[in-house]
Amino acid sequence: MIMKKTVILSFALFLFTNGAQAQEIVNGELKSLLQQSLTYFPKVKEVELTVRLAEDKLKLIELNKYPDVTIDASYAYVQPKIEVPFGDKTFQFAPEHNVSGALNGTYALFDFGRLKANIEKSKLELQTAKHVAAQLENNLFTQISQLYFQIVYAKKAIGIQNEVLVLLNENKAMVEAQLKNGTALQLDVLTLQSKIDNEVNRKIDLETNLKKLLNLLNYATGVNDIKETSLTLAVKDYTLDEAMQYAISHNPGLAIAKDKLSIAKSDVAISKLGEKPFVGLKASVGSRNGYLPAISDPRFNYNAGIGFSVPLFNGGKTKQLIKVQERGRALSETSVAVFIHETEKDIQAVLIDIMSSQNRIKNAVSQIEQAALAQRLSVTKLKNGTATPLEITSTNSDYQKALLNQLQYQYQLCTAQIELLKIMGTEIIH
Repeated sequence: MIMKKTVILSFALFLFTNGAQAQEIVNGELKSLLQQSLTYFPKVKEVELTVRLAEDKLKLIELNKYPDVTIDASYAYVQPKIEVPFGDKTFQFAPEHNVSGALNGTYALFDFGRLKANIEKSKLELQTAKHVAAQLENNLFTQISQLYFQIVYAKKAIGIQNEVLVLLNENKAMVEAQLKNGTALQLDVLTLQSKIDNEVNRKIDLETNLKKLLNLLNYATGVNDIKETSLTLAVKDYTLDEAMQYAISHNPGLAIAKDKLSIAKSDVAISKLGEKPFVGLKASVGSRNGYLPAISDPRFNYNAGIGFSVPLFNGGKTKQLIKVQERGRALSETSVAVFIHETEKDIQAVLIDIMSSQNRIKNAVSQIEQAALAQRLSVTKLKNGTATPLEITSTNSDYQKALLNQLQYQYQLCTAQIELLKIMGTEIIH
């Protein structure tokens, strides 16, 4: 009964885990952009060809397990004749016109693991090519996601500018009305107009930057604009241990470093096999002339044999090669350890950024409420003729700053989460 409950609990946990992994991290628009970038970005096609090349190389090496068969034919005219006089007659031992044709075959009977080792190395190289493709996809998705949220940020910032300009123009209209009534000065109107001009210029800067960002988006995906305006990602809060464990299993850069280590070990193993003997078969069947007594008549012939080769001396080149490759293997091991250490440092830094942004977003809510209240009070005072233009511009500026700060914190949170997903090697789209 206890075992049954354990099985049910394990199954439920399995379903929950897979359900969590299946949850979409990004919205539908960004997901579509990421998928489109895979077919639009030229570098992706180049890496895909690299994977196909590695697959073809693996097939080529695997074909070495089959025998080599050739059809050979030859003709040779030989002079002087090979003949010996016996009395009145002359005996010819070889024809002048030598012809032959044969079906020849060779096969490696025992290579003591050479072919198997080379196939395993080729598989590792194919695996590396696939990991390089995954790394490119990971980097591309990170860049597109960052660009996407930069565009969202720019659009929302422009929206804040529009809101501030509406408020300033309303305030200016009030001051102009007061000027006509004699309760305000021309300087008050000019002060507000100067503030409006500054905010218009800031809006122009934001719109210019937005155009540049949209141009980059079109270059990477072929899309000219986006519609979503949300600065959010569905990313869970990871601990350092959780993020590290996932990164060790899924980070493509770390996978490539491990592949290089495996290939270095394979190179050492292959070089050591160079000291092993080699046994091969050779056979031939065909027709040729030159057989006594009718040396000009072609005759059926065949042969078969076995060859045995043992390396004896090459000046120590094999041992030196193994030594060099062992150094390379040790270097690859060090590279893996360094990569893991750097990954842990980067994850820890990103988690700190995420926590900081989350806390600042919470604090920004009360700051916006306070700035909005101060702005409304200053407008009321302006209507009553008790507020100065300096007070109006100050409260509007504080309200604008509070909104932009919140927007900046949301953008920084998205950027940090994207960086975390990149380091962990998380699949953004499934």
